[in-house]
Amino acid sequence: MSEQPDQELIDRYLAGDGEAFETLARRHAGHVYGLCLRILGDPDDAADAAQDVLVAVARKLGSFRGDARFTTWLHRVATNICYDHLRAAKRQPVVRRLLEDGPTPDLGPPVADHADEVAGTHDIAAALARVPDDFRVALVLADVQDLPYDEIARILDVPIGTVKSRVHRGRIALARALGIGTPEPGGTAPTSQEQR
Repeated sequence: MSEQPDQELIDRYLAGDGEAFETLARRHAGHVYGLCLRILGDPDDAADAAQDVLVAVARKLGSFRGDARFTTWLHRVATNICYDHLRAAKRQPVVRRLLEDGPTPDLGPPVADHADEVAGTHDIAAALARVPDDFRVALVLADVQDLPYDEIARILDVPIGTVKSRVHRGRIALARALGIGTPEPGGTAPTSQEQR
């Protein structure tokens, strides 16, 4: 049997079918957790935020109009909740080493995800935590989640030029945090996002 489209599950849930939401939540939970982990930098904070995202989606699903893909709307909800967690903590996120003594945490979806390379590299994760929040979020959505700029603009509710600026500044801040120097203005190689 083929997988039901998200919109069909949404329609079923809104008609009162609770199992449809469980299917939708299972389908996207790993991806949501992965996004929260990359933004917040802490597995426990990410788990809390991911739970909050699923609760918010269950409450607000009736407001999803279908103007964009469901995943775009879901990214927006997750990003806003991560911002709420960052504001509530009133701190820059502290990235703990992901592979401490003990079991390896579940880092997200079972499907291939560009973020797996970042999650397993302590130096990059620690450097990413030093990138200012707005730049880090744009950078994660563009370079880790591999979303096009127009979709990121919809998720963050900012103009596309702002997205490009935040991604660019985020890359510079990340390069500085990694100690690899500052790219020359206009001298960076185009990414897959910029070529779109």
